[in-house]
Amino acid sequence: MGAMSDTPSDAVSRFPVPDPATLPEDLRQVIEANAAKAGFVPNVFLAYAWKPEHFRAFFRYYDVLMRGESGLTRAEREMIVVAVSAENSCMY
Repeated sequence: MGAMSDTPSDAVSRFPVPDPATLPEDLRQVIEANAAKAGFVPNVFLAYAWKPEHFRAFFRYYDVLMRGESGLTRAEREMIVVAVSAENSCMY
């Protein structure tokens, strides 16, 4: 695979898809850890990875929302994520 794929069958969105081997080490580690846990790489990871600073900002924000101080448990936060995703017909 090259630096990005332009073929429609590989497209995850209108964004180019970077080859994970070309990504900075910190992004590759996040992608590989999540792929090992989920069994696949979510398309949003590759879309954000095209711009590494966007990828890092997305995960910093996620960490604040899901792991930061709150009156909600991790399970309650996950339930909110699932409910919002379902309402938006989102598969993530």
